[in-house]
Amino acid sequence: MIDHTGIPVADFDRARAFYDKAFAPLGASLLMMVPLEHTGGVKVGGYGRERPVFWLHEVAVTGPGRHYAFSARSHAEVDAFYEAAIAAGGRDNGKPGLRPHYHPDYYGAFVLDPDGNNIEAVCHAPG
Repeated sequence: MIDHTGIPVADFDRARAFYDKAFAPLGASLLMMVPLEHTGGVKVGGYGRERPVFWLHEVAVTGPGRHYAFSARSHAEVDAFYEAAIAAGGRDNGKPGLRPHYHPDYYGAFVLDPDGNNIEAVCHAPG
């Protein structure tokens, strides 16, 4: 049902550095920057695998943290996401592992990004 979504970030360049590293293991990257003349001078960029589906836009106040889960194709991708996100300055919010309270094959990892958003990579395939 969701075609694309986005979050506000306080410092676009800091957020970009974080997401560039955190999304690389998932096969996602920054695919588009909207020209500043179309955004009123606000930095706006979109990440995805084939097309931009997760957008960052720079704002003065970000508000409370949000939760976003990104699909991983394997447990190894979840593990690599977590390691890359932590190395990029993210804060642990749940190490990689099974979460059987969701369903028996739910394997996820949670990291807080520089703005306090709860970012997750999840694989639903059996280990």
